Amino acid sequence: MEITIEKEELYKMIKTAVKEALEEELSERCLKNIADVSEEEMRDIIEGSPSREKKPAYVESIDI
Repeated sequence: MEITIEKEELYKMIKTAVKEALEEELSERCLKNIADVSEEEMRDIIEGSPSREKKPAYVESIDI
């Protein structure tokens, strides 16, 4: 059994397969880097209200 395929068509097939594999790998890596949230944080996200008041990490004032 012999399969005949043109060079351009083979190139497109390989390019598509590589692209799909890279996209899948990138998606998995992105999902692994997302931090887990606690049940309390998830409730706050759903309700739309923070459970604790956030304070600024750095404040600077300038007198003019």
